[in-house]
Amino acid sequence: MLYYLFRFLEQYGISGAHLWGYISFRSLLALILSLVISAWFGEKFIKYLRQKQITETQRDASIDPFGVNKIGVPSMGGVIIIAAILIPVLLLGRLRNIYLILMIITTVWLGFLGGMDDFIKIFRKNKEGLKGKYKIIGQVGIGLIVGLVLWSSPDVKINENLAIEQQGHEMVIKHRTDARKSLKTTIPFVKGHNLDYSGVISWCGKYKTAAGWILFVIMTIIVVTAVSNGANLNDGMDGMCAGNSAIIGVTLGILAYVSSHIEFAAYLNIMYIPGSQELVVFMCAFVGALIGFLWYNSFPAQVFMGDTGSLTIGGIIAVSAIIIHKELLLPILCGIFFVESLSVILQVYYYKSGKRKGIKRRIFKRTPIHDNFRTQDSQLDPACNYLIKKPHSAIHESKITIRFWIITIILAAMTIITLKIR
Repeated sequence: MLYYLFRFLEQYGISGAHLWGYISFRSLLALILSLVISAWFGEKFIKYLRQKQITETQRDASIDPFGVNKIGVPSMGGVIIIAAILIPVLLLGRLRNIYLILMIITTVWLGFLGGMDDFIKIFRKNKEGLKGKYKIIGQVGIGLIVGLVLWSSPDVKINENLAIEQQGHEMVIKHRTDARKSLKTTIPFVKGHNLDYSGVISWCGKYKTAAGWILFVIMTIIVVTAVSNGANLNDGMDGMCAGNSAIIGVTLGILAYVSSHIEFAAYLNIMYIPGSQELVVFMCAFVGALIGFLWYNSFPAQVFMGDTGSLTIGGIIAVSAIIIHKELLLPILCGIFFVESLSVILQVYYYKSGKRKGIKRRIFKRTPIHDNFRTQDSQLDPACNYLIKKPHSAIHESKITIRFWIITIILAAMTIITLKIR
């Protein structure tokens, strides 16, 4: 809103109005504003949650060997994150931008889905929350919407990157002069850094383009569902999900910025995406909201984000990566989320396979994997066989969280480095 106001005032020579045309100015302003909102509104909202006793009753000290009692800590703190994202974006963003519209829809959609889950847990006293099938339907729904919009919108176009070999075996990266609809996405360790979805199913012959778009929509649904669930599983320790997601958000903001500048895009050999600069404003607000939330969510937490926050965070990460054609980089960038999800899948499969044989067994002491590191041997079921019992002594929650942050920083650096490996 303010963007359009000051661009209008610029016509009349108002001093400083031209600054609103710079993406760097609006992005940094969004970062600051989101920090202020999350810090100020966060304090007010936490007091309100305490007064109304909006807390998760299922949390207790039994899972923590250090005896930290988390009963009575307010939940649904994800509302703080959502408010701190949307307000700066609505004020500072170009609201006619199709990518920004998709990000706003994703935030509201998954925020509502997570909010329903938290509502059932807190107010209905149902620890299971929203039934899994309804969560999946909601995640598939937003994935389908995003995929179909990117497929059908005439505003969604890219300038494909082309590697041209000159004399002396020097590779020069150039982009097509015309922006077009494309099924290409960035993939590491492949010549040209591009994978064409239609090329994957070239056996469809003349229908390969249509089939490629169907494959793209399916991939969008899978990515949104997987990343949002991964973020949800990662939200098990104070500051864990917020910190990891902030690091991921910074990386996606950088990738969105370089994708919106043809010179930078050529340097990294990635496609040029006109209009993706508005994602930088959104991701700055995203990072600012998460850092501000950490003020209250760091150990010992004064508030939990709940599914209202974790599902929204995961969806934002997934959709932003899809928009800039970097969804195949997420297994590296969101490696922590991937490992958390994989640990749960393996644990369940291993336990059920043993149960069919009449054996009680598990791979890890606890899952998701972060819980494995804070579980002492004395807390284990003596009737159960554990494949991995290390570490034998518990690690403090805050140390586990910081170590996971460090790993995510390494993965973020690796994600960008892969673009220079040709």
